[in-house]
Amino acid sequence: MIRKFKFMCLAMFALCVTSCKLDLLDNPNEVTTSNTDVNFLLNRIQLNYATFFNSTSDIGMRLTRMLNQGSALYENAYAPGGGDGLWTNSYANILIDIQTLLPLAESSNLNMHAGIARVIRGYTLATLVDYYGDVPLSEALNSSNFNPGLDGAVTVYSAAMKDIDDAIVNFGTTSAATPNDFFYGGNADSWTRAAKTIKLKLLFTKRLTDNTVAASINTLIAEDKLIKDGTQNFTFKFGTSLSNPDSRHPRYGSQYSPTGGGDYQANFYMWHLYAGKGFPDPRIRFYMYRQVLTNTTTTNELSCINNQKPAHYANDMVFCVPTSVGYWGRDHLSNEGIPPDGLKRTAWGLYPAGGLYDNDAGRPVGQGVGAGGGGIHPIMMSSFVDFMLAESALAISTTGNPKTLLESAIRKSMSDVRSFATSTIENASITAFETSKSIVWAQEVNQYVTRVLSLYDAAATNDAKLDVIAREYWLALYGNGIEAYNMYRRTGKPSKMQPALEASPGAFVRSLYYPAAVVNRNNAITQKSSIAQPVFWDSNPATLTF
Repeated sequence: MIRKFKFMCLAMFALCVTSCKLDLLDNPNEVTTSNTDVNFLLNRIQLNYATFFNSTSDIGMRLTRMLNQGSALYENAYAPGGGDGLWTNSYANILIDIQTLLPLAESSNLNMHAGIARVIRGYTLATLVDYYGDVPLSEALNSSNFNPGLDGAVTVYSAAMKDIDDAIVNFGTTSAATPNDFFYGGNADSWTRAAKTIKLKLLFTKRLTDNTVAASINTLIAEDKLIKDGTQNFTFKFGTSLSNPDSRHPRYGSQYSPTGGGDYQANFYMWHLYAGKGFPDPRIRFYMYRQVLTNTTTTNELSCINNQKPAHYANDMVFCVPTSVGYWGRDHLSNEGIPPDGLKRTAWGLYPAGGLYDNDAGRPVGQGVGAGGGGIHPIMMSSFVDFMLAESALAISTTGNPKTLLESAIRKSMSDVRSFATSTIENASITAFETSKSIVWAQEVNQYVTRVLSLYDAAATNDAKLDVIAREYWLALYGNGIEAYNMYRRTGKPSKMQPALEASPGAFVRSLYYPAAVVNRNNAITQKSSIAQPVFWDSNPATLTF
């Protein structure tokens, strides 16, 4: 019901706008300071931000082998024509709405409204830089300028950081009213922690090119106002309504239907969860839901089962079928056709999409089953903070012990996943299955942590230790491709990722092409020469293998 209410608020906002008395020269579809309501406008900003997160996260998950990328070549997968929707949502929805909201909020002493808007704008601007590099800012959102030029990525990142700092100030002052806050219910302390954690993320992301960030990160650590536990996690929460409006998690909505379908999970990711440590990751039954429990032997369903492993794959690299117990996905950059496997492929599970817990039932997905789509977008979790600090402590000697932070991060990830899962209607299924199998969650977590720490201790160099940290962060990031994609370009880790099926898939995507609509309609923007062009904080060599 949560997201249903959000969409009802958006509908009321639209009604408010269109029913106002307008001058005949006014555009009735334009949101201006004279015809809008701050509360409804903030609702719309939050909803569009959730869409923005989902769009950018999807790209990152596919590039980092969390989900299958359905194209044989990187160039084809991320052609300019595919980015129009993301760009339009960013500029024509989120950023213009925030520009409209801020003067209204500040003139009415609605500091909480202003702070939330600034956090969202800072996050959006920084993510646009992370994905595109230079983007319009100073000349953007001006109705008299149809050809805004690009601002330097460093400048835009600085503007994003200022937004976050200004938001922190907003949250520290009294507000005349509490907004309809979809994240924290108007809790200023939680918003302050979210803002400071996003500031940490921005500082941390550019650590390769800015030797001053260590001191700033240490200041944030000393302030002790980062996200520390599950009650402070920065998540967007979905409802379970199927229609009027559909409030379900988008991954659930696309996969939990009478005919199934939806995403193909990545074979490499599922293999890591099932067998990467020599035993299953405790989170696998929450992340992945198997619709079948045995592997198919029918080539009409899975054509690769009769194919030889590509010659450029290492001998120990997973191919085609990641396990022997029904995990059904696709290899990296597999573009084969779609067979009738919609009710057999491994689906999104309970976390974070609000689907089914895998209790070995092996039954097909369907509308309303599991948690009914009442999932979350894991934008910034308590575990993510400790993973970032572990990498930072190891790489640039910020405060903290990397091994201690690594252990804390893993335990927090396990706790975040389980806490979410047991808070849903699927808790009864979890309890019954674990009881029948004599599964003790704490013992499984301890076994996993012990294994990872032994790998960390065995790593002979800091680079090898960083690989252990990065791989665990990657496994904890399911549902958040933004941080995975940034980490992958920043560190080149996890190492030894599954290659494309083609021996020569083209250059890896180190930044996206500008959308076709942008370069075709804006004569101030020239298309970049290659997707191999790195963003400003990615100073790794062109020869780095991804």
